[in-house]
Amino acid sequence: MPKVSMTVNGKPVSADVESRTLLVHYLREALDLTGTHVGCDTSQCGACVIHVNGCAVKSCTMLAEQAEGTDVTTIEGLATNGELHPVQAAFQENHGLQCGFCTPGMIMSAVDMIRRIPNLDEKTIRAELEGNICRCTGYHNIVKAIHAASQEMGS
Repeated sequence: MPKVSMTVNGKPVSADVESRTLLVHYLREALDLTGTHVGCDTSQCGACVIHVNGCAVKSCTMLAEQAEGTDVTTIEGLATNGELHPVQAAFQENHGLQCGFCTPGMIMSAVDMIRRIPNLDEKTIRAELEGNICRCTGYHNIVKAIHAASQEMGS
C-alpha cells in the first residue's frame, strides 16, 4: 500500500492507503474529519468540497494519493482559535442552512469564491454555486450569507 503525506488543517499527516481511496474517505475514515460530507460520489452535489493548496476541490473526485505533499483545509480547519471564519459566521447570522448537510461544502465553496472574485453580486454567487446542491432551501439565505461575508471580508 502506498503511503501518503500531506498537511491537513495545518498539521502534517501520513498514512498507508489503498490506491483506490478517495480523498473524502481518507479525511473521514483515517483522520476522523467528518465535516466533509459524502453526498453523491459523482461530483454532482458539492457536499465534499475542501481546499487543496487554497483552491476548492470536490474531494470525492480526487484520490488520496493525488493529495501527496499538498496543503488541505477542511471545514474543521476554517475557524481560528475557536472563532468562526467570517463565512461560517455569515451563514449562522443569515440562516444560510437548514438541515446542514450541504453547509460544509457550501461554505468551503464560498470561501474560495470570495477569494477569487471581488465585488460579488447575487447573479455571480448563484452561478458560482452551480456545483453545490441544497435539497432543503431555495438558496436565498445561502446567497445572502455569501454576499454578507464577501462584503465583510472586503472583496
